[in-house]
Amino acid sequence: MKILAVDPGEVRIGLAISDPTGTLARPLQIITHEARDKDVDRIAAIAKEQGAEMIVVGHSLTEHGRPTRTGRKAAQLATALRGITGLEVELVEESFTTQDVRLARLESGMKKKKRRAPIDAEAAARILQIYLDERKASSPEV
Repeated sequence: MKILAVDPGEVRIGLAISDPTGTLARPLQIITHEARDKDVDRIAAIAKEQGAEMIVVGHSLTEHGRPTRTGRKAAQLATALRGITGLEVELVEESFTTQDVRLARLESGMKKKKRRAPIDAEAAARILQIYLDERKASSPEV
């Protein structure tokens, strides 16, 4: 099953997609945030174009496990996506994914100029890979 991941942000929205087996995530693209309705329409169109059967949306939580302001916005985006696509949409905790991607870029020896490029799609891929790995670990072996 192909899964689309969304890393919503104030300026950009990162998107990633899994392979058909739901094993590996890869960055897909970055779209510019406009307004929730427009964002939802664009994300839904991309999900359909990519043949996604499910969507995961990254959301942030406080240290007490409550949604942050951006986490609440992500939940609203997820609800809207669920309504327009009819697909299963899950929220996935995204703490430190952006920092993980920045660190990976630094450790890879990437030049400073390239490290400054937007990382939203890579962060979405990180969120999706975490989700895929957790799902695989929790599913019973056959």
